[in-house]
Amino acid sequence: MTRPRTPLAWFRSRPLRSRLALLTAFAVAVAVAAVSAACWFVTRAQLESEMDAALRNTRLDPLAVQNLIRLCQADQEPPPAAGFTVQIIDAAGGVCTSGEAAIPAGEGDLAVARGTLAYLLHTAKDADGREMRVYTYPQPRQPGLAVSVARPLAEIDNSLSTLGWVLLVVSGIGVVGAGAAGLWVARTGLEPVHRLTGAVEHVAATEDLTVRIPAEGEDEIARLSRAFNQMTAALATSRDRQARLIADAGHELRTPLTSLRTNIELLARSEETGRAIPAEDRRALMASVKAQMTELAALIGDLQELARPDAVRPGPLEVVALHTVLRSALDRARLRGPELSFATDLAPWYVRAEPAALERALVNVLDNAVKFSPPRGTVEVTLMRGELTVRDHGPGIAPDELPHVFDRFWRSPSARSLPGSGLGLSIVARTMKQTGGSVSLSPAEGGGTVVTLRLPGAPTPPPEVTA
Repeated sequence: MTRPRTPLAWFRSRPLRSRLALLTAFAVAVAVAAVSAACWFVTRAQLESEMDAALRNTRLDPLAVQNLIRLCQADQEPPPAAGFTVQIIDAAGGVCTSGEAAIPAGEGDLAVARGTLAYLLHTAKDADGREMRVYTYPQPRQPGLAVSVARPLAEIDNSLSTLGWVLLVVSGIGVVGAGAAGLWVARTGLEPVHRLTGAVEHVAATEDLTVRIPAEGEDEIARLSRAFNQMTAALATSRDRQARLIADAGHELRTPLTSLRTNIELLARSEETGRAIPAEDRRALMASVKAQMTELAALIGDLQELARPDAVRPGPLEVVALHTVLRSALDRARLRGPELSFATDLAPWYVRAEPAALERALVNVLDNAVKFSPPRGTVEVTLMRGELTVRDHGPGIAPDELPHVFDRFWRSPSARSLPGSGLGLSIVARTMKQTGGSVSLSPAEGGGTVVTLRLPGAPTPPPEVTA
């Protein structure tokens, strides 16, 4: 059994433009109702005030009062006054009426006749049940008598009734017009939102990230449209990078995998046919397999590093001694280039970074220097005030190739015969960006390449206290 929907639930289920139109109509209805009610009450008070003033200004002359008393004493019907009901009230409660119906004399009226009350202005019902506005005042020349002058309140009620119907009709027209205007305003104002919604639905259905929404002005809708355009552009760029990364990774993985497959097939064929491979050739095959496995593992590690979003750091940042991490990276570089010599000048410098990612970046820079250095060459490493320079004496990089050195999988023509994936410098640039530093490459005087890393310093950690 379903529960009945509440008005609030029904309202929330309406489209946004309908809700805006309803809210506009409701707000106008409340405002119109308040103004109409205020107008009605003010008009009623004004009409009553005018009637009271007219009654106070209506006083019978003594001769008319005497004639009215004479007619009443003679048991003759007094002639009715035009538009008024006139009564003579004595102190004993006797009433002589000139009008359509008598109005009962109250205690206040008798008090005026007795002289204990100056006058009385009140509302009472006559013998026919009509509400009358009554003004009672004394007769100074005839003590013990008072005159009451009354007019029916229907005169005011008829005017107020007419005014009420006019206000009701005008208010209804105003509310309907406000609802129509609110619907038009909602449709016009929400048209950019409608276009944005359509664009989002289109992107969700087709995954077409080339959709752009025109953004005009500086209002919230224009800002939202620009933000959507920026988001789709960023997503399109990210998807293109991902596709390019997958394509480049597939291309780079194909070479070691093909070499591994060829070497393994040779070893398997030797086992199947029983033809032994010469010892020297077998050692060469195994060395090649090991080298390809090492290259494949390094390539997969580099791909994992680059596949991580830029906003996600590999680990928490901490203050580390750059000179200590650099010495560790130099030890690993010496193992890869035992015939090379390293000239170092390292001054202490502390940075805020993730130690493993920082050492990986330094190893990549030194590996490039080892790779391009000539046999028995020298690699110069200098660390001074947060600026680390690594110089090799190799063939150098052509000026037209410098803009591409940090691109993923990019390798200069002279380096394509050497081992590597072209991801090392990309990882270096990424790590420098995450630590707030920078990296640049430039040709060295006399040949070779200079890699310059600049890292902002961090407060020197306090020395460790040993027990």
